[in-house]
Amino acid sequence: MPTTQRLAVAERSTHGYEIRPARRADADGARSVMLDTFYEVFGHGYSPQWHRDVIHMDAAYFDEPRHALFVATEGDERVVGTAAVRAEGPKSPPHPPWLAERYPAGSTAQIFRVYVRPEHRRAGLARGLVRMACRFVAETPGYERIYLHTNASIEGAEPFWRSIGDEVFDGRTDPRFSPAVHFEIPLGRF
Repeated sequence: MPTTQRLAVAERSTHGYEIRPARRADADGARSVMLDTFYEVFGHGYSPQWHRDVIHMDAAYFDEPRHALFVATEGDERVVGTAAVRAEGPKSPPHPPWLAERYPAGSTAQIFRVYVRPEHRRAGLARGLVRMACRFVAETPGYERIYLHTNASIEGAEPFWRSIGDEVFDGRTDPRFSPAVHFEIPLGRF
């Protein structure tokens, strides 16, 4: 049985949302949230070099038992938020080599694609998605650390991650690398 099936089936919020492991039928809705975020929030659009998982969700999330995709849905239908886990660390470049060494692929669970449609923010969805992702990591053999990086220029991103994780490196201090802010979430925090 895939690892994601061991998790609680869903968490329901008082706001009428459901947070749960994604099903293959959720892929189009999740992809829409991600692509809209790339274009409308980040302003840079889709890049095959960095966003291949968004197009190839089966291979990235559903066919790989140590990877997972989680969704927040309005009711049980419309996907309005996403979060993902993959067994890989940061790439160098664009990040410093020491970060790639500290967070190696395989033993590092990297949290990706924590996006919530703007009209559904402030309902606790991102925090619920991250909580479910961290529980997945804790229940999946072989992970030693939870890592993520964020674009601090996106409104609310940096304070959100500071409320959950511990800063490891602020890339804005070194112009040789990506200006991302890097965090670690201790295993067992959720």
